[in-house]
Amino acid sequence: MRRRRSADAIALCLLALLVLRGVLWGAPTPSRSDPSRLIQTPPAAVAISGRLLADVRRFPSGCSGLLELYRIDARRVDGRTELQLPECPAPLLQGWRVQATGVLRRPLPAVHPLLPGSAERLARQGSWSQLRVESIEVLQRPWTPLADLRRDVAQRLQQAVGPGRGGFLAALVLGSAQVQLPEDIRAAFRMAGLSHALAASGFHLSVLLGSVLMLARRWPPGLRLPLAATALLLFLCLAGAQPSVVRAVLMAAMALLIREAGHHSRPVGVLLLTLSGMLLLCPAWALSIGFQLSAAATAGLILTAPRLEKAVQAWLPDRCQGLAAALSIPVAALLWTLPLQLLHFGAMPLYALVANLLVAPLLAPLTLLAMLSALLVLVGPTAVLPLLLWPVHQLAGLVITMASWISHWPGAQLLTGRPQMWVIALLVLGLLPWLLGAGPCRRCWSLIPLATAMLVHGLVQLGDGLVTVERFDRHWLLARHRGRAALVSTHGDARSCRMAKKLAAVHGHARLDWVLLLDPVATDVLACWQALAHRVEAPQQGRSPIAIGQVLRSTGLSVQRLQQRSGALVMRVGRQRWQLFPSPQALWTLQDQQRSAPQQVFTGIWLGFKPSKPQRRWLLEHGAGSRVVGL
Repeated sequence: MRRRRSADAIALCLLALLVLRGVLWGAPTPSRSDPSRLIQTPPAAVAISGRLLADVRRFPSGCSGLLELYRIDARRVDGRTELQLPECPAPLLQGWRVQATGVLRRPLPAVHPLLPGSAERLARQGSWSQLRVESIEVLQRPWTPLADLRRDVAQRLQQAVGPGRGGFLAALVLGSAQVQLPEDIRAAFRMAGLSHALAASGFHLSVLLGSVLMLARRWPPGLRLPLAATALLLFLCLAGAQPSVVRAVLMAAMALLIREAGHHSRPVGVLLLTLSGMLLLCPAWALSIGFQLSAAATAGLILTAPRLEKAVQAWLPDRCQGLAAALSIPVAALLWTLPLQLLHFGAMPLYALVANLLVAPLLAPLTLLAMLSALLVLVGPTAVLPLLLWPVHQLAGLVITMASWISHWPGAQLLTGRPQMWVIALLVLGLLPWLLGAGPCRRCWSLIPLATAMLVHGLVQLGDGLVTVERFDRHWLLARHRGRAALVSTHGDARSCRMAKKLAAVHGHARLDWVLLLDPVATDVLACWQALAHRVEAPQQGRSPIAIGQVLRSTGLSVQRLQQRSGALVMRVGRQRWQLFPSPQALWTLQDQQRSAPQQVFTGIWLGFKPSKPQRRWLLEHGAGSRVVGL
């Protein structure tokens, strides 16, 4: 037993080194022939040719899709770029060869360390450029059987039972990466802690493979093994070669081969061998959030769930022993994925355990029925499909309704704010002895890093300060005081509201005390802002949002207008006192006042515009010890 634990510890250390290597040095970089090397300054229109790597998807702001390039103008290139179409033309499908004309540019980086931008998103997909399309032409429509099969399954299920429930059934078969689900369904499952049901993973593969092996349990091994291999290959082809899917298929294949050879496999060894092989082959997979969550959840099911089940059984009466497995599996998966959820999303579903207990018994039969439905819509008569799929349709509706119901419970998504990496490392260090069943002494010592992580993050969340963001000449200021927050925005349009919501969420604020909009044009998305804050002050009928002397106040946070003409504001954040200048006119007034009046000391100055060089120089000279934000 000691030798086995030592081997597991060595394997875990090697795996940790591979993960560290992938995180630190596994990020892909553009090659010498990448399209990003050909971006011109100033921007100029270019003609590109390439092959679509996925169907072009529709979004509220237009369409986008990833293109593998062959040529830019007359030059051969090797790389990828993202097509951005302001208007969605006829469908552009995976595998088609197209020629597009537009301006090639670099994607925008993150506006804040906690808010990844297009540059970070595309870099994970091996692209470092975007093309704003002016015109596009389809050159060739080659035969793409796998893409056509995925598309037919999704479209026919949606036609048979509706876009919402049909898309959900398609996601159970293909994974949400292959299906464009309605955003309300995605949000409901995410807030309820059921996102794993939508992502192609080991759960879906276990349902498929378990059903196949049950049907072929009396078959000779020479027939049973090829049938199982066919099921694995079919799942890989339908769900796509995503890191989480590859991990599930490799683990299932190794476990199946060991079992058919008459030996007993060690799940820990299979997991470590699979993950190590994948990271040696492609270190960049360590950066995939799906891969990280899938690996962590699987480790939890293997290493923690059995111990947790035994502990729960000791507390349950004999009649309820069956609940031990139902409780231990989601708890183990949640505990192992908790650090990753906090690191990447700054949030955790508060009712995930309850949601899994209520919905999990329905997911396994529904997943199997969804796979059978996918086969039925491909070969069955169209006229009777709604009747044949009626039971599946109702069960899918029940699961969606339950997820939506749970997502609307009070505090369904607990926003904690995104901690620093070293805080997450302390959290992992403190959790591992408990998750791996270490002795009482080690568990006691692990409380020190756990308490340190929670204390440090708590102090950050309860501290005072300002967070500023600027993008497209829009400026946002988030004031934070002891767990409360308020926001000032120079614009009130829909894009500004979406950014304000993201900014508040990553800092752990589900609802703001108040929002002050400084846009001279009245907002047409007031409902969006009202969903973000308890109180919204915005211009109405040409009047300023707050008058001279009026104070917009909540506990520890306040803002007040100084003069009507200047438009300058004074904000108090705890003991800090900030001067806000939303426009150049407000700064001009300050310059005039400084010539005739003594300087006032402020904690800092915030600018809601980009100052000119003389203004920057003046602010640095006359800041009177203040910290100037926005230069």
